[in-house]
Amino acid sequence: MSELVRDPEFNDSTDWVLGIDGGGTKTVCLVMDETGTIAGRGEAGPSNYQTIGLAAAGKSISQAIASAVNALPGIEIAGIGVGLAGVGRPTDVQVVQGLVAGLYQEGPLPIRWNLHSEGVVVTHDCEIALVGGTGSASGVAIVAGTGSIAYGCNSQGESKRAGGWGYRFGDEGSGYQIAIAGLKAAVRSHDGRGPKTLLRDSFLDYLNLNQLEDLIEVIYRRGWGVTEIAALSPLVDRAAAAGDAIATQILEDAATELVLMTQTVASALFTPDQAFEVVTIGGVWRSVCHLGDRFRDSLCTQFPAVQVISPRHEPAYGAGLLALERLGKGVLSL
Repeated sequence: MSELVRDPEFNDSTDWVLGIDGGGTKTVCLVMDETGTIAGRGEAGPSNYQTIGLAAAGKSISQAIASAVNALPGIEIAGIGVGLAGVGRPTDVQVVQGLVAGLYQEGPLPIRWNLHSEGVVVTHDCEIALVGGTGSASGVAIVAGTGSIAYGCNSQGESKRAGGWGYRFGDEGSGYQIAIAGLKAAVRSHDGRGPKTLLRDSFLDYLNLNQLEDLIEVIYRRGWGVTEIAALSPLVDRAAAAGDAIATQILEDAATELVLMTQTVASALFTPDQAFEVVTIGGVWRSVCHLGDRFRDSLCTQFPAVQVISPRHEPAYGAGLLALERLGKGVLSL
């Protein structure tokens, strides 16, 4: 990447930055000024280049930027932070850096560039989720949505991650694994191999099935994937809230796995008596049967000073904060 990319007509004293969050479902871009105030927001399609390819990822990012700056024609960009799913290795960072360079070298975007190399940040989606969620460079993010992962960083810049291995041999505590456990419990109950549970009728009613055997057609013949199956996890949550013992145990097991993931990361970065924040991200945390309370109570037994919070901002905001920090704006707390 060149040291400086400058539009010859540059005349704005504001250091505007772009914060970009790219995942397997959508791409979000925020336009922020040097104080962290949001001036524009845009969305586009997915930008995980590992699954859709570089060209498609670049197109989504370009479209999200164009949408975000739609009401700010000719805005001059000094920095850009990009956090993408699938960027876990140094080689991935290099690939995405090349993609970012293509935005100003080839893309006909309605902006001007005043882009220094130190104002360009390329990282993974967990880091921007942590920074956006806490507004800080330090803490732990525990993601429990379709999949699951924990990521943390301390004030010394040391980082640690746990989980994130995917649905085939990981993603413990995720929506997918909760749903799979619920489906297994339902069919075991139906066969007589397991105890009775509300989950059998819950799945029948929600999927509008006449008999449980029709699950074969829904799951297999319709080609349901991880996302569709994970969307069934709220049924387990509601059954637990209704007092179903099997569903309750499934959620307790999920909470145990999420605690273990978080403790593993936190233990590598913080001392037991140290104060830090854990931000909970993802749909699993919207549980109506108090999964979050179980998680908090268990975590506090090892880290009494920990504060478990909901995200203060979305991940794209974290990407923008990282870019501003690189530009020396000092917007992040440690």
